[in-house]
Parts: sequence; structure tokens; C-alpha cells
Amino acid sequence: MEIEQQIGTGGKYPDFLVTRGDQQFVVEAIWTAENLDATGSRSLPPQVVDVIDRVPSPNFYVAYKVDSVGSTTPQQRRLKNELTRWLASLDPDQVTAEYEQKVPLPRHTWQEAGWRLSFEAIPRSPGRRGDPTSRTIGFHPSVWVADDSDWVLKAVRKKGRKYGELGLPFIVAVGNSAVFPEDEDTESALYGTSVEYAHHTGSTFGRNADGYWTAAQDQTHSRVSSVLTVDNPAPWTWAKKNPVLWQSPAPDSLPAPVLSTWETVQLVDIHVERQSAARPIHTSLGLSEDWPIGDAFPRRRPSAES
Repeated sequence: MEIEQQIGTGGKYPDFLVTRGDQQFVVEAIWTAENLDATGSRSLPPQVVDVIDRVPSPNFYVAYKVDSVGSTTPQQRRLKNELTRWLASLDPDQVTAEYEQKVPLPRHTWQEAGWRLSFEAIPRSPGRRGDPTSRTIGFHPSVWVADDSDWVLKAVRKKGRKYGELGLPFIVAVGNSAVFPEDEDTESALYGTSVEYAHHTGSTFGRNADGYWTAAQDQTHSRVSSVLTVDNPAPWTWAKKNPVLWQSPAPDSLPAPVLSTWETVQLVDIHVERQSAARPIHTSLGLSEDWPIGDAFPRRRPSAES
């Protein structure tokens, strides 16, 4: 694999030139991400979230909600002290027993300088109690997802027109960060949205010309041989998620090689056909199937000297 070699008529430097046996192909990588926010504009400053998470609470997790937002950052020391006193006043066994009798979990409201935060105490299971250094926040506020369903389409358009004629198979690799990634969204972005046509004798199905490869107005899109997607790539998913190679239906696209750890998708008429990977991704990375092992983000207990 060679990095940033000058290839093609555009005078640019794609990310990777890959040689595999007697085959060569070009890979250009890009990262996409949906727009996220915590309950709209009602989000806490990161330093306040960190203070809540560090409240000593060996017997309870907390969930919090921002009811109103102040104009300045709230006093963190007073918030921490008040939460500490409230949580210390609760008995986890009693709260658990009452909750089993349909009594709501304990709630606490904190207000200062225009801020109003609501907290709920959630008992830790008996085997997880007793560690004052463990994380306190059990649930963050829900997130909303901006309507950015065309992120993959934008990414491939951006990279696909950058290098001119390459004379080699060209793969655009997309790391797709999304809360709820759906293959249907990628399918629509590349092959066009599906549509049903109603007739008096029944209905037929087709595809709109709004996909990357099905847009009638731009034949240069056939330069991209395939799009390789990985949803939410991260260390804890590397050994578990096989990349998916979406193949161009354009007859003049140069076919890209398919690695044995890649799933494939191709458009046949108006339908997509999927082929599973020949082997799991962890085998090519030299990792175990359950990698990574051990505890995530372990907290160190303070030493006796500190």
C-alpha cells in the first residue's frame, strides 16, 4: 500500500494506492457524522457533566434532565455538595423494594441562576455497590438527530469528482458515524430511493434518479467503482463489523476487487442483492473475535498516600 501517490488527470494525491497481486486500485477515505445535540439547545457545559459524574455515590446511579438553562455556568461546588447530601440520605435496598411496589424512584430538583436540573436516583445492583470512585451518571438525556440522511451521498460526491480519470478501480471508503445507521439510507443514497407506482391493475416498483450512480445528469459518477462503508468504526467494533462494498451498477465502471472480509451489495434491475463476507473481519486484523477484552475505561482507586 502506497500513501498519497499522484494519480489521474486531476493532479491530486488520493489517500491510498493498493497493490494486491497483479491488481491495483485506489482508495479514498472520508468520515461522515450526523449532527447530534442533547435535548436541543438544553445541554449542560461539559465541566458540569463531569462534576455530576464525579459525585461520590457508591449506592446509586443518577439520571439527569435539563429543564431550563441559565445565562452563566452554574456553581459546581454547590451542585456537587447538594447532590452528595441527597444521595447519601437514600437507602438503596429501601428504594429497590419500594420501586418493586410501583413507587417512583427518588427525584431531586436543583435550581440556581436560571438553571433547573432534575435528577433521579437509580439503585446500583448489590454487587456493584461500595465504590465511591465509580461513575455516577447512569443515563444522559436523549439525543435528537438532525435530518442529514444524505451524508453518504455528499461524501461520495465530494470524493468522486476530485481526481479526474484514474485509469484504475476507485473505491471511496466512508466511515459512517450515526446513532441509528440504516443500510436502507445508504442504498437510497447510492442507487436511488425506491418508489411504488400505482395502476388500476395493481402496482409496480422502481427507483428515482436521485442516487449517486442513478443520477442521469452526471455520467462521471461511473469513475467510482464501489463505495466501502463501515458504520460507527471504533476500537470496540473493529473486530466485529465487516465493511460493506456497494458496487457500481454503471457498465463503464472499472470493477473493484472484493476482499474476503467484505460484504458486497449490487443492484440487479431495481433490487439489491447482498453477499455475506467469506470470513469475519477479526481474522484479517489478527484479533480475537471478542476483542477488546477487559474493562472499558477502568477507574483507578486513589492510593493510600494521596
